[in-house]
Amino acid sequence: MTYFTRLLSVLCLGLFALAAVTGTAQADGYGKQKVVYHINYPGGDGDKAYRGAMRNIQNHINAVGAENLEVKVVMHGNGVGLVQSAKSDETLQTVIGSLKSQKVSFHVCNNTLVGRDISYSDDLYDVWEDDIVASGVAELSRLQQAGFTYIKP
Repeated sequence: MTYFTRLLSVLCLGLFALAAVTGTAQADGYGKQKVVYHINYPGGDGDKAYRGAMRNIQNHINAVGAENLEVKVVMHGNGVGLVQSAKSDETLQTVIGSLKSQKVSFHVCNNTLVGRDISYSDDLYDVWEDDIVASGVAELSRLQQAGFTYIKP
């Protein structure tokens, strides 16, 4: 094999490898992501802020793909109002259920529940013992240290 033939072979292999990597990057779009959405504010008139936050999460899933995305929603303080309002709001129930079916997990701060005398089983929509975290802010910090990107919609 001549020097020129070997060089041509190496260049072709390099181009093939580059094309394979580039094709994979394009096929994956945004790639794998881990995000935590932080909700600690009131929903406002008609729960507009909560509905907007849920829309942001759905748009994120639509862009990246549920299979490429791990989403956690952490609620504390006034943000617990999201699942309080959903208790009597069928539209919010549907949106939360849809997000959960796409593997979005919702976490509620126990400090808020205790401080506001809220029963997760009686006062909140679709919240279970496993959804309760000791501290919303501590959970946000833990998730960021674990590589989750912080988003406050």
